[in-house]
Amino acid sequence: MFNKYIKLVLAAFILVWAVYEFSKGHIMNGISIVLLAGIFVFFYFKNEILLLTFFKLRKQDFEGGNKLLDKIKNPSAALTKKQEGYYNFLRGIMVSQTNLTQAERFFKKALSIGLAMDHDKAMAKLQLAGIALTKRRKREATTLIAEAKKLDKHGMLKDQISMVKQQMKKI
Repeated sequence: MFNKYIKLVLAAFILVWAVYEFSKGHIMNGISIVLLAGIFVFFYFKNEILLLTFFKLRKQDFEGGNKLLDKIKNPSAALTKKQEGYYNFLRGIMVSQTNLTQAERFFKKALSIGLAMDHDKAMAKLQLAGIALTKRRKREATTLIAEAKKLDKHGMLKDQISMVKQQMKKI
């Protein structure tokens, strides 16, 4: 909810408060306040709106997820680079239900900005392969599936990759 820099400033002020509590001899108060500062530092690296959107997506609540993502007005200013990548990734998933051209743009932007986890990159490439198949671009879909298969080291997307390959055979 707060700007990314405000979170760090709040964490710094809370740490100063914790040092004051330690100097007064209130050790438990100081420890509790340091943990409170840790929450703000955690939310600097993991945006709370994106985390809530992932929970909404897990429950298949696309409308609620869109409402949460709409709260982020200017993603390039409010989020770090990785968070902006995940913002575009989530936006692409939400929009893919209705508008494939716009979803393709969001997934490509998410991949160009960067996603932290390989399985997220594989999921984005698999989504792009599905969009390419619906637009009858078989060669592009083949390369995207191969890249997704390389990135899926733990085999989490094995079933989805095989489903997209079966769809490719029908075209």
